[in-house]
Amino acid sequence: MTIKDQYDVVVIGSGPGGLAAAISAKKNGAQDVLIIERDIEPGGILLQCIHNGFGVEVFKQDLPGPSYAQRFINEAFQVGIEFLLDTMVLEITRDHRITATSKRHGFLTIQAKAVVLAMGCRERTRAQVRLPGTRPAGVFTAGTAQRWVNVEGYMPGKNFVILGSGDIGMIMARRLTFEGAKVERVLEVMPYLSGLTRNYVQCLMDFDIELQLKHTVKNIIGKTRVEAIESVAVDDKWNYIPGTEEIIPCDSLLLSVGLIPENELSRQAGVLIDPVTAGPFVDNGFQTNIPGIYSAGNVVHVYDLVDWVTEAGLIAGRSAARLVQSEPKTDVKTIPVKAGENVRYVVPHTLNPDHLAEGEIRIQMRVRQPIEAPVWVEVRSGEKLLYRKAEPYARPGEMVTIPLKPAHLDEVKAAGELTVAIVKR
Repeated sequence: MTIKDQYDVVVIGSGPGGLAAAISAKKNGAQDVLIIERDIEPGGILLQCIHNGFGVEVFKQDLPGPSYAQRFINEAFQVGIEFLLDTMVLEITRDHRITATSKRHGFLTIQAKAVVLAMGCRERTRAQVRLPGTRPAGVFTAGTAQRWVNVEGYMPGKNFVILGSGDIGMIMARRLTFEGAKVERVLEVMPYLSGLTRNYVQCLMDFDIELQLKHTVKNIIGKTRVEAIESVAVDDKWNYIPGTEEIIPCDSLLLSVGLIPENELSRQAGVLIDPVTAGPFVDNGFQTNIPGIYSAGNVVHVYDLVDWVTEAGLIAGRSAARLVQSEPKTDVKTIPVKAGENVRYVVPHTLNPDHLAEGEIRIQMRVRQPIEAPVWVEVRSGEKLLYRKAEPYARPGEMVTIPLKPAHLDEVKAAGELTVAIVKR
C-alpha cells in the first residue's frame, strides 16, 4: 500500500472509538481516510477482552470483544479506509501535520485536513499508586494479566490478590478462577465500588470472591517472587488503621487501580486537558480547543461501555467530515456545561450551537460520592430548570447520562451556561 502525503481525515488509534470515527468520516463525505495504529493489527484493547457484554446497545446483541471489533474492522475495509499498522505517531502539530515512523515505511510526514485522536487509555502502575514493599516478580496490572491469559496463553500465577475494584480487575478475578487459580481477596481503598455493579455480581459474588472496601496493600512481601501481601484497613482520609493488618499469602498481585487517558500527543499539539478527566476539553461534536482536531473514546474520559465509545467515535468522525467539506468557523460562541452539586465532571464541556440540530445530545458525568437513594439529575440555566431525570441511585463507578432531546434545543441555545447537578429526591 502506498501512503499518500495528504488525507482528509487521519485517525490515531484503531480501537472502538477510532474505527467508528473513521467509518463515520468516510460515510459522511470524507474522501481519503487513514487510521494509524501502533499495534500490528486493528481492534485495540477489545482483542484481549474475550468475555461477553459488548454490543448490547449498538447491535442489540451480547458479543465478546473480538467479535465486536471485527464487525467494525470488516466495515472499515468495505468502505475503503486505509490502515497504517505497526506505526508509531511521534508528533501532531496544531495545523494537523503528523509525523510517524514504522518498520515498513520508515519516517513519514502526513498532512491531514482533520485529525481524530482515539488513543484510548492505559492502566495506572504500582509506581503511580506508590505501593510500598520489595520488588519481586508477580506484580502485574490487570490488563497485562488479561493479555497473557487470553491472548498469549500464559498463567501469571496460582494465588492472587487484586487491589482495586475496577472492571478489568473484577473481570480478571472471574477469568483466573475459570482457569483454576485462587483469588484470595479483592481490596478497594474507597468505601464504594470502583467498577460496575453488574461486574461485582457476576465476577465476584457469583464466585464467592471476597471484596473488602476501605482496605489497601500496606506491604508487598517476597524476594524473587511475591510470597504474600500485607493488607490494612484505612480511615476516611486513607490513613492506615493500626491493628487491622493481615498477611494474605499469594504469589501474584494484580492492580486494577484506575485508567489514564493517553494524551501525550494531545498535549504536544496544544490541546487543552481537563485536570479532572485527564482528557481533552471537547464540545458536543468532540472537537477540542484546536479547530480540526477531534478526540473520541477513552482518550476523552473512561467510559463504562464500549458501545458509548463507539457512539462518541461516530460523532467525532461525522464532525471531522463536515469540517473537511466546509470552511471552519472561528467565531462560534459555545455554551459552557458546568459540573454542579455532587457532579465530579461533565462531558462534553461545551455545546456548539452549530451541532445542536443533529438530534439527541448526550451529556455524561460521574458523581463525586455515592447516593444510595432516588435522585434527580438536573440541567439548569441559572435558576431555570431545563431538564430533569429520575434515577434510583448515583454511584461513582457508573456513569450517568442525560439525553437532551430536540425539544430541549431551543432552550439550550438561549442559555448562556448550563449547570448539571445530582440531588436527592
